[in-house]
Amino acid sequence: MLDFSVRRMRALEEEGTACLRVFSKRALRESWRKHPDAQSPLQSWYKTARRSAWSNLAEVRRAYPHADPVGKCTVFNVKGNEYRLVVKIEYKFGAIYVKSIMTHAEYDKKGWQDVCNC
Repeated sequence: MLDFSVRRMRALEEEGTACLRVFSKRALRESWRKHPDAQSPLQSWYKTARRSAWSNLAEVRRAYPHADPVGKCTVFNVKGNEYRLVVKIEYKFGAIYVKSIMTHAEYDKKGWQDVCNC
């Protein structure tokens, strides 16, 4: 499976249409079941991320100016700062790993950094 993904990414890069892969949409769905008001913004983020070819944080910030690096992760504000989406972006491999989605209050508690490995 990994071999297929690498070959697919290389082919897309050669065509000039490389996109990022987001792992896992399941985490996003579980989050919006818990917080239905976050569904639309998370779906929008997912659609944007899938169609992007970000190769560094500066490119991410063109689409999401308030994306911030925290350790090895990138934190996105969702729904006007009500939620935080924590991901690890592996630019070299064209992959985004969803680590956590939490409320702003949960984010402020700081314990999430150990759980997310950021």
